[in-house]
Amino acid sequence: MQTLYFDLRDTKGPQKGVEEKISAAAKILRDGGLLGIPTETVYGLAANGLDPVAVKRIFEAKGRPQDNPLILTIPGQQWLPRYCRDIPPLAYVLARKFWPGPLTMILKCRTDVVPSIITAGLDTVAMRCPAHPVTAAIIREAGVPVAAPSANTSGRPSCTTAQDVLEDMDGKIEGVVDGGPCSVGVESTILDLTCDPPRLLRPGGLPMEDLERLIGHIDVDKAVTRALGAGEQPKAPGMKYRHYAPKAPVTVVTGAPDKSAQEILRRVKPGDGVICFDEYVHLFSAQEVHTLGPSGDKLAHSQRVFDALRTFDNSAVKEIYAQCPDNRGLGLAVGNRLKKAAGFHIVEADSARVVLGLTGGTGAGKTSALRAIESLGGKVIDCDAVYHRMLETDEGLREAIHTTFPGVFSLDGRLDRKRLGEEAFSDKDRMAQLNSIVYQFMKPEIDRLLADENYRLFAIDAINLLESGVDQLCDKTVAITSPLELRVRRIMARDNISEQYARLRISAQKPDEYYRSKCDHELNNSADTAEAFEAEAREFFERLVESIKEEKAHGEQ
Repeated sequence: MQTLYFDLRDTKGPQKGVEEKISAAAKILRDGGLLGIPTETVYGLAANGLDPVAVKRIFEAKGRPQDNPLILTIPGQQWLPRYCRDIPPLAYVLARKFWPGPLTMILKCRTDVVPSIITAGLDTVAMRCPAHPVTAAIIREAGVPVAAPSANTSGRPSCTTAQDVLEDMDGKIEGVVDGGPCSVGVESTILDLTCDPPRLLRPGGLPMEDLERLIGHIDVDKAVTRALGAGEQPKAPGMKYRHYAPKAPVTVVTGAPDKSAQEILRRVKPGDGVICFDEYVHLFSAQEVHTLGPSGDKLAHSQRVFDALRTFDNSAVKEIYAQCPDNRGLGLAVGNRLKKAAGFHIVEADSARVVLGLTGGTGAGKTSALRAIESLGGKVIDCDAVYHRMLETDEGLREAIHTTFPGVFSLDGRLDRKRLGEEAFSDKDRMAQLNSIVYQFMKPEIDRLLADENYRLFAIDAINLLESGVDQLCDKTVAITSPLELRVRRIMARDNISEQYARLRISAQKPDEYYRSKCDHELNNSADTAEAFEAEAREFFERLVESIKEEKAHGEQ
């Protein structure tokens, strides 16, 4: 098959031939053909989105798994009701602000209008209006929406020029439209509007900060920070499979730019390749290097990242090491693409330790939150467990308690916990004395446990986190809170006790407002299941840890 080439890089000059080229390109789409098209993000591989036979050819040309849904591209928001139902007002708010532009919205699909091959069998459809005048003109001329995933062979880095498209697709498709290099360079941001709050499924050319300034808090899907596992179905393009990958294996190195550069220098070998910021090119004179631009220029990073990855396919490098920008602005999208190219093989160059303090009342969900910390590779320090261990082993603590509470230790050194409890709990002043002793010995012990070099993330679990002074060891404190009635039901089920006793236990503790007012952050648990809250907590802590690391990196600079 001969692939036709339409040069539409300059449509602002004399218009001779422009309309004919647009018409010929639109005819390819109407006739069921495949067409490489320019957008502001990356080049797309377009087909008539209402023709399942044509759409199937996209999967065949790309070698793309059919459980990976496609985006339906339209020339404006007025086309939304044709293909979507129950469109929330928020969709139009976003469209007025960000369309045309690098934003894809997940909406409920209008039954039977959109072929199931587009949606991968889901009841939702991804909608986008790109900001490229040539592509908008071709879609309007064709009179149909187009399915348009990135125009690369599946698994390879995306295409940001028409020549990239020809490299992957020449002879497989009917035509390529050259609209010049892409101005953004990474795919569109995908936002799921079928849930509340909206959920970021893929970071892209529209920074999440811009979205949150307009609509408030956005949840971040777990697929943004890790690979989906077997059996997990993607809700949007780019969520599941290893994407953007060159032939050589990639290792992404995160952290402050100077530290990540030094970490790459320590690891790199003869025959390896490097993707780095401009300031650090001089470190790698013995390697093949492709640059992302200055370390502070996120737009340059997004414009260059795919070109850097693709260029290495024409070399014999054995392994590629890539510096990674921080998660602010377009950096989140660039980092996501690099990490997917690496199959999430990531090295953390920034050795900064992060310590979180978690506190809150019983039944709020601290156990699930702590499991989320552990799933991120963190170490949990349970202050209650530490206290009970110290009662058995710490001679200083034992002597201090013995002096203040004579008779609670037997002659053979065993602690009479019942007697100690009766003395302390029956008198508020005596309880304060016991707490003062425990806090005096607890804080240095926690500090010692935080010196474990096997971990860079710690969570301190303490009901008296704030009162004990242990919060001073933490980078941030987090209050785990939950609606009262949910707490009651959880305690009843967990401890097999009556509703009356559950309410009595809660009333004996400090109210949520106490923790809320004194902690740096609040994580509220309104989830139906422990598993759902654990997933929510993981996303929360991922973002919090990243922000703490960025704060520390900037503080050091």
